[in-house]
Amino acid sequence: MARVVLMTGVSRYLGGLYARRLSADPSIERILAVDVVPPPHPIGRAEFVRADIRNPMIGRIIAQAGVDTVVHMNVIATPKDTGGRATQKEINVIGTMQLLAACQKAESVQRLVVKSTAGIYGSSSRDPAVFTEDMSPKVMPRTGWGKDSVEVEGYVRGFSRRRPDVEISMLRFANVVGHGIHTALTDYFSLPVIPVPLGYDARFQLVHESDVTEAMVRATTGPSVGIVNVAGDGFVTLLQCAAILRRPIMPVPVQAAGAVGGLIRQTGMADFSADQIAFLAFGRGIDTTRMRTVLGLEPTHSTRAAFEDFASRLRRSVPGADEVGDAVTGAAAGTIAAISRVFERIQS
Repeated sequence: MARVVLMTGVSRYLGGLYARRLSADPSIERILAVDVVPPPHPIGRAEFVRADIRNPMIGRIIAQAGVDTVVHMNVIATPKDTGGRATQKEINVIGTMQLLAACQKAESVQRLVVKSTAGIYGSSSRDPAVFTEDMSPKVMPRTGWGKDSVEVEGYVRGFSRRRPDVEISMLRFANVVGHGIHTALTDYFSLPVIPVPLGYDARFQLVHESDVTEAMVRATTGPSVGIVNVAGDGFVTLLQCAAILRRPIMPVPVQAAGAVGGLIRQTGMADFSADQIAFLAFGRGIDTTRMRTVLGLEPTHSTRAAFEDFASRLRRSVPGADEVGDAVTGAAAGTIAAISRVFERIQS
C-alpha cells in the first residue's frame, strides 16, 4: 500500500486534480509534489517541491523522503506549453530517463505509476476497430507527444527488467476533455471554424478529466494493474463533435491539411502535427475490458458526455454563431466537389 507518494507534473491541470483527490485518502501519509514552477492551483495537503526531474537531485529527494510510490504525470502533450518541440522532448524523454534512474537506485521505491496515452497506437487506415493493450501500432507515431510516449514506455519496460521487484502500472488514456482542461484537441475544437479532412469522418473515444483522476488514484492506492487502456464508453465522430459545438466546418483536402495546420499553429490558436492530422482523418479505438476487470473503473462519463461537458464551457465564437455556422457549413459542403476536382488536376 502506498504511504509516501512522489508525483511529478503537479503544476499542470491534471496534476492539480490528482494531488487534491489523493490528499483526501487518509491512508497516504505524505505526498511530495514535484515541478519546476509553483502550481497555480490548490494541491490539497501535498507538499510542493521545486525540482526538475531532468536533474539528478530528484534521486536525493526520493531517498531522503523514503518514497515508496512514484507517480509520473509530467509527459507534456503540447510544445507551446513548454516553449517549443525541443524543450518538450527534453522534458518528456530526458526527464523520464533521469526519474527512472533515480527510482532504480532507491530501494524504498515499490511502485511506479505512469500516465501514458493511447496516442502510442498511432492512427492509420490499417488500424483494427479497437486496440487491446498487447497490440502494436500499424503505423508508429512519427512526431510529438505520441512519439515521446512510445519512448517513455520503452524506458519503463527497461526499468521493469532492471527492477523486477517494483510494481508497474501504466495507464493509456484516450484524449482527455472536460470542463477545465486545455489540450491540443480542445484547442482544435475551440477554433471559430473547424477544419476537417475532406472525405473523412473519424470516430474516436474520449475520457473525462474526472475519470482520469480517479483512474490514477486507483492505480496508486489499489493493486498493481500493468498496462491498461482508459476511455469513456462509446464513440463520437468528428462531424458529430462539430454539430454538438454548433461550429462551422471547413473541409480541407488531406494533402493540404499540413499547410492549413501550419498556418493555425503559427497563430498560436491550436497546435497541429502530422500525427494529429492522421488522428482527425482515421480516428482511433481502444478496448477497455482491462479498465473494468483489472483497474475496477466504471467511467462516470461516456465519450459523448465528456465532450458535451467540454462543449458547455465554450462561448459562442460570434453572436449568432448558430446561424453563421449553418450557413458556412452549407457553403463549404457545396464546394467539396470543386475542391476535389482541383486536387485531382494537380495530381494528374
